[in-house]
Amino acid sequence: MNNTLTRKILAAVEEGFEEQIAFTEDLIRFPSLRCKEKPAQEFVHGALEKRGYAVSTFRVDEHKIKDHPGFSPVAVDYSETVNVVATHEPREAKGRSLILNGHMDVVPEGPHEMWEVSPPYEPKRVGDWLYGRGGGDMKAGIAANIFALDALRRIGFQPAAKVHIQSVVEEECTGNGALACLVEGYTADAAIIPEPEDEMLVRANCGVLWFEIHVAGHPVHVREAGTGANAIEASFRVIESLKKLTESWNAEKANYPYFADVEHPINFNVGKIEGGDWASTVAAWSKLSCRIAIYPGDDPKERAAAIESHLARDLAGDPFLGNRPPQVSWNGFFAKGYVLDEGTDAETALAQAHRNATSSDLKSFVTPGYLDARVFVIYAGMPCLVYGPITENIHGFDERVSLSSIKRVTGAIALFIADWCGIERIAEEGTSGY
Repeated sequence: MNNTLTRKILAAVEEGFEEQIAFTEDLIRFPSLRCKEKPAQEFVHGALEKRGYAVSTFRVDEHKIKDHPGFSPVAVDYSETVNVVATHEPREAKGRSLILNGHMDVVPEGPHEMWEVSPPYEPKRVGDWLYGRGGGDMKAGIAANIFALDALRRIGFQPAAKVHIQSVVEEECTGNGALACLVEGYTADAAIIPEPEDEMLVRANCGVLWFEIHVAGHPVHVREAGTGANAIEASFRVIESLKKLTESWNAEKANYPYFADVEHPINFNVGKIEGGDWASTVAAWSKLSCRIAIYPGDDPKERAAAIESHLARDLAGDPFLGNRPPQVSWNGFFAKGYVLDEGTDAETALAQAHRNATSSDLKSFVTPGYLDARVFVIYAGMPCLVYGPITENIHGFDERVSLSSIKRVTGAIALFIADWCGIERIAEEGTSGY
C-alpha cells in the first residue's frame, strides 16, 4: 500500500472519529448484561443495515451447538440471546476474506455508588478517557470494526473481498456466541477481535472452566451450634483446597510454550458465594461459583475430572466433608485455550498496519484470560488477531478506554482491511458516505 493511500485512510478515520465515539457512547448506554443484550443488538443491526450491508440477527440455538467440541454447558434461557452478523460482498472478489468480531455482552457493574467518575451506563469523557461499563470490554472494539470500514467508504473504497461484521454474545461466560456464528457457516481467511489488549497482539491465552460447588451442612439451632456443621464455614476449606490445586497447576507452566515466564498463568477465583437460610440457624448449604484457567492444549474434560478427584482426595480426612463431600457441577466456560502461530501472513499485515498507524512496532504477549479467538483458531483453522485499545479497570469500577488509542487501533484495522482484503472503488452513485 502506498504512502498516499495510507495517509488518506488515516485521515478518513480522523474525520469520522467524533461520530465513532458518539456511537460508542450510545452502545455503553445499553446495559447489555447476559441475556439482556437484545436491545443493544437491535441497535447495531439497524446501524449496519443503514450502511447497506446484508444483516442477519439470529438466536443462539443451544441445540445446534451442544454437540460441538467447543460448546460450553449453560443453564440460562437463550430465547432472547441473539447474534448480529452483517456481510459485505464485493463487486469482484480479489482479496482475502475477513471476519471482524466483537462481543456485546458485559459483566455486572456492581454497586453503582462505588463508581466514582460516572454511573456505569452513563458514558463520560474525561481527558483522553471514555468511562462506562463495557466501553473498553469491548464496545469500543465493535465500533472500531464498523468505523474502520466507514473510513474506507469515506474515500470511495470498499474491501475487495467478503467481510463479515459480527456482534456476538456469551463471550464473558461461555464463548457460545462466537461458536454459534461458526456453526451457522460464517468463516473467512482471517479474523480480528479488537479486545482491550493495550495495542498488542495476543499470542496465546488460557482456556477457562466455570463450575459450581455445592456444600451441604447439618443445620441446628445456633444455641447448639457445636452439634451441627456450618456449610458456609466448610466452604472455606474447599476454597483452600482448590488454592492448593491451583499452585500445583502453576508449577506445570514450564511444560507449556509461551507460559513458562508468565508469573501466575493459572488463576482460580471464587466470584460468588451464597448460602444459609437464617441468621440463627447453622447454615445448611453453601454454593460457590468458581472459575479456573487451564493451559492451551489441555482437555477441559481431563482438567475438570482432576478438580473433582483432587477435592475427593484432599478432603477425605475432613471431619465433616469426608463424609459429605462437596458436589461439583459444570455450568459456563468449558473452553480450551489457544496459541496463535507466529509469522502468518495475517500477523505480518497487522504488524505493518500497526506500524503505519502508531509509528511503533507491534508487540505480542500471552494472557491468562479467555478470548473468543479460540473458536476461530482451534475449530476453524484460521488466524485470529486479538488486538485492541488501551483500557483500565475492565470488570471493575470506573472502567475506561483511551480515546487516542481507539483512534490508533481503528486506523490500524482500516489499513489492515485495505491490505488483507484489497480494495475496489465503490460504484459511482455511492462513492461517498453510506
